Amino acid sequence: MTSLRTPVEALSVGHPTYTQTFPCEATTAEIGRELVRDLLSVWHLDGLADRAALIVTELIANASRHTPCPEVRLTVGRPDATRLRIGIVDREASRLPILSQAADDDESGRGLLLVDAVADRWGYDLHGSGRRPWGKEVWAELRTEGGK
Repeated sequence: MTSLRTPVEALSVGHPTYTQTFPCEATTAEIGRELVRDLLSVWHLDGLADRAALIVTELIANASRHTPCPEVRLTVGRPDATRLRIGIVDREASRLPILSQAADDDESGRGLLLVDAVADRWGYDLHGSGRRPWGKEVWAELRTEGGK
């Protein structure tokens, strides 16, 4: 069995991306938060750590709550010098994220509202062919320069 807690080694140059597969469980969020904080430290983006950790928490929670997938893949990347992109990939293309309003007495249903509030933009991409996608990535981006 491999450990979920492995040291993070990420380059801080170019447009790096880090990816790791985890069990699709709510408890994975803690590991995801630690991983994101470590990466942001390596990339000298510590100022984004709190918002990035919240995004990871909510995206993992949504995947574990709304899909039957046994695992998810966390991706954290720098598509360019001004953006940080955090994504969760699962194999449930038919269950797309929906931004909805939760009632005041609802105990859940606010995850994407939180992501929407802290991210500069968010969305999802289907993976696989257009007619038969095998999965999706729900992602959120934060600006690294002149951020929110």
